[in-house]
This record gives sequence, structure tokens and C-alpha cells, in this order.
Amino acid sequence: MPNAFNFGISPFDCLGNDERQLVRDHLDIAYFRAGDTVLDPATAPTHLFIVIKGTVEQRDGDELVDRYGPEDSFDGRALVAGKVSSRFVAAEEVLAYQLARQAVAELISRNATFGALLFADLSKKLSALSARGSQHEMQSLSMARVGQASVRPVQTVDAGTDIVSVVRVFSDSRTDHVLVRDTLSTPPRLGIFTTTGLQRAILHGTPLDQLPVRELATFKLVSVSPDDYLFDAQAVMIRHKVRRVVVAHRHESGDEAGSEIILGTLDQLDLLSFLSNHSYLITRQILEATDLDGLKTAAGQINGLISLLYRGGTPVALVARVVQELNAQLFERAWRLIAPDELVDNSCLFVMGSEGRGEQLLKTDQDNALILRDGYAPPADLADICQRFSEALTDFGYPECPGRIMLSNPEWRHSASEFGQTVRRWLVMPTPESLMALAIFIDAHAVCGDAHLLEDVRAEVFKLVTDNDALMARFAAAINAFESSQGWWNRLLALGDEDQLLDLKKAGTFPLVHGVRALALAHRIPATGTVARIEALAADSRLPPDLATSLVDSLHFFMGLKLKTGLEALERGERAGGIPLNQLSSLDRDLLKDALGVVKRFRTMLHQRFRLDMV
Repeated sequence: MPNAFNFGISPFDCLGNDERQLVRDHLDIAYFRAGDTVLDPATAPTHLFIVIKGTVEQRDGDELVDRYGPEDSFDGRALVAGKVSSRFVAAEEVLAYQLARQAVAELISRNATFGALLFADLSKKLSALSARGSQHEMQSLSMARVGQASVRPVQTVDAGTDIVSVVRVFSDSRTDHVLVRDTLSTPPRLGIFTTTGLQRAILHGTPLDQLPVRELATFKLVSVSPDDYLFDAQAVMIRHKVRRVVVAHRHESGDEAGSEIILGTLDQLDLLSFLSNHSYLITRQILEATDLDGLKTAAGQINGLISLLYRGGTPVALVARVVQELNAQLFERAWRLIAPDELVDNSCLFVMGSEGRGEQLLKTDQDNALILRDGYAPPADLADICQRFSEALTDFGYPECPGRIMLSNPEWRHSASEFGQTVRRWLVMPTPESLMALAIFIDAHAVCGDAHLLEDVRAEVFKLVTDNDALMARFAAAINAFESSQGWWNRLLALGDEDQLLDLKKAGTFPLVHGVRALALAHRIPATGTVARIEALAADSRLPPDLATSLVDSLHFFMGLKLKTGLEALERGERAGGIPLNQLSSLDRDLLKDALGVVKRFRTMLHQRFRLDMV
């Protein structure tokens, strides 16, 4: 029995000691000359092979389906199915471990994770990996629920209670806030009053024993569910700029459907006890910054936070959620420091692309624009103001957009009516450039000013795409924009080539994101995030449920792989680029093949849906 077997490779790294011994007891070594057939459809499979040296090609007829190099295993699916579906041929001299079929069957029955990683589809593999790491992840904020945190019980007072009496409640209950129930309001309302309101109470001028708390309470409660992730609660606090949220359970059915039971409050300090990062400190730095240098300091800490979260096991979707909220706070504060208040109040600053969709992680090119309220006369130095904003973001580490899609470009700052005309021109006289501008625009997310200005302009898009099949076909055809004669599959199969870099955006992310965007636009789904669009399409039976799940999993895998390689590049002092295929682990390469296979299946569906072969 070989003693050098590496139990650190997938899927053997999930085995326990007894299961590893089972492998040792049933493992042997096989040798194949170049051109030898390792597995053939005409024969029944008897072993699982793990390559030690050399390369094995999987072929369907003359087509190269896959390639396996050192530490890759094949063909688990054949062992489970009891038959080989392809021909496996040694492309050169091959030395491989072979594990007997009965041992593989025993391992599958004992260890569900091993079985899933060996032969399951992408979603099951990722679920198995998630389950394997669940114990570690439960110790991080990402997997903890609001109900697991220190939810504080809360006192409730009538809105007519005077401030002195409320302070007595503070003292008796050792709390710094109370809920305020106003039954005289129509309809009745619930608010909150905290110790920070005492200063305003003193300055009010009314004797405190005669001043009802309703005069100073805040009646716009920000609430979360006990089942929400703590990470989502943190994002809510960042977005609403509050230090605490109300924890409420909402009835979903029965006579009380829609009503809420207040369970207590979650304070920022209590939430921080779950944190192993500094997201709250970054938020405070942003909100309290008095100049651009202060904002630059905060911006410089975001990549470090991303690294901490990702390496701590936080799911990439939640990392992206927090990054979106922090970037929005950063951009808003920078704009308010640069632009006069009147301009801020009469405009809408918005971001687009991956930032708008909430799918950006490490800092990428700027994609932003400005809509001005009709009838508003902007300041004479508007161009200088916008230039200073773009330069500030560049200084913060967000590079200028090569296509100049940014405030400093006058083509991306217009009045609402002018922006509406531009959008209509994109639609009525489409060109490849205008359709890509449209694609970027419908992902827009407001970060400062009057968000209704953006929504009104975006509504023009949905008015004009109704039943315009030719337009939608041209719009969807962008999924083929990055086709190459070689193709991503051949690049992925080129094992051992040190110069092979895969452009993940072109090969996988863009066709997935844009394909979903095209379907959402065709069916007038207003969501801007790719996952939200997929969920809405699946709910409306526009996407098969299994494909919808696989698309979400593939998107998150692409985001995670790009983040992983991007962080590694930053550690080397380099800017993130393509995915170095020769540096991927066998598991990552396997998952990448599965995810790109999902995109290939999705593109086939889009070609049929939009008749792209006729475009």
C-alpha cells in the first residue's frame, strides 16, 4: 500500500482517520503508457483513479471533454452509475493511484461530503463544502443570527409621559432607551427615545416635567427579524446610520398576519461582540470625517476588512453586501464634502455596474453619474465639482473608468429630462455602445440625493422595451461579446501552461450577469442585483428552479474565486488580473469547470429564448 498518498487533496481531505485507513487498505498504483486507454465505455469501471504523474484526457469521440493532471481524480460518476460514459486516454506516461470500487462505495455511504465532492453537481458540492466548514463559520458573524445575540428587553412608555418620568425609567431599568407608544396618533404609532435626546429636551425650553416624550421621540423605527443574519443587521445599521435596531417577529399567517411582536433591541455595542472586524469603526470614520484626507484613511481600511471577513469564513455574498453599504457611505460623504448642499438636494448621485448590483468586492473602476432636477440651475463650477469628486475617488483607490463612465465626463451628468432623452435614444437607435450603456444604467443604485430622480428615469426603460423582441435580442446578444476562437474551455484544459490566465469576467461572470439582466429587462423585473433578479425570474417561472439555483451558486463561486486570487495579488503588491489556472487547486479547478458549464447551459437557453442565432 502506498504510504505517500496525499489526504490533503479533495475529496479525501474530508475523511476521518478510520476512513483514511480504509483508503490505505484498498489503494494500489497503476501505470499507463502514452496512448493507453484507462477507461472505456465498453468496460465496467472497477476503480477510482487519482493521477500522480502525467495527463489523462477524457474524450467523447474526437471531442476533448476534460483533462486530468496530478492530484485530479476520475471517474467517480462512472463508479456510481456502474458504467463509463466517455473514453479516458493517457496523453503521456501516466502514474496513478487506483482505489477499489468497493472502498469508494463504503466511503460514500459513510461520508456524504466525500460523495458530494466526488460526483455531485455544483450546488451539491458547494453545499457539502459549506456544511464541512459550518462549525468554523458559526463562530463568525456571518452565520450568527440576530436571535443569538444579546437582544435587550425594552421598556415601553406612553407618548404622553413627561421627560422626568422617562429618565426615572432609564434609572430604574438601567437602560438608555425606551419605546414610545402613541395611541392618540392615527393610526397608532411606535417610536423610540434615547438618552441622546435629553440634550434636545433641555434645549427645548419647556420644563422637563411638562414636556411629553412624544415631542422628541423618533417614530421611524428601524427593525430586523430575530432570524436575520447579524451581518444583515450590521448592514442595516450602516445604511440607516443608527446605533441600534428594534428586533421584531412578524406574523406571516392567521388573524395577526402582518403584525409585529417587539422582542427587544439590538445595540451596536452588543453586535460588536460578535465581530472580528472593524466595519463599525470604518463607518464611524466615514460619518465623522471632516475632510477628504479623513475619508481616504477610512477607504484604505476597506480591503483589510474584506480580507478579514473572507478568510474568517464569511460567505462572499455577505461580504459584498457590507462592501456595498460602506462604499455608499464613503461616496455619499465625499460628495457632501465637495458639493454644496443645494446641489446635493437637487440631484441624485448614483453608482452602476457591479457596484450598483451590490456585487463588487475589491476596488474596481469608477462607474457613477449624476441626475439634476429639472428646472434647477446648477452652480457655474459644476464641472470642477464633479472633477474633484472623480479625483477624490481615484485618490481613495478607485481607478478612473477606461470608458469615462463617471461624473467628470459631461455625458454622464444631465438633467432628468435630458437623461430620459438619452435613455430613449439608447433604446430607439441602438448601437453596441449604447446598449452597453443601457446595461450599465439599469444596474444603477442611488447613493446620495433624491433617489426618485433615478427611479423616474429608469422607468423610461421599462416603458419602451414592451414587446420589442428585436431590441431585446440585440441587447441579449452582448453575452457573445467576448467569444474567442480558442474558447475558455480549451484554456481551462491547458494544464501545465504557466502562462494560462483565464479572464473570469469574460468567460463566466459577464455572460451570466448580462444574461440574467436581459431576461429581467424583457420581463420588466425592477430588481438590480443579479441574485434578486434570478429569484424573481424563478418565482415567475421564467427560469427552471434547478438552473436558477446553479446560476446563483456559480455567481458566488466566481465572486469568491476572483476575491481569493485578488487578495493573493494584493499580498504580492500586484493588481488583480486573470485567474492563473496552473495555480488552482484540483478542487477549485473542478468547481470552475462545473460553474462554467452552468454558464454554457444558460447561454444555450438564452440563444433559444432570444433567437440569437438570427441576430
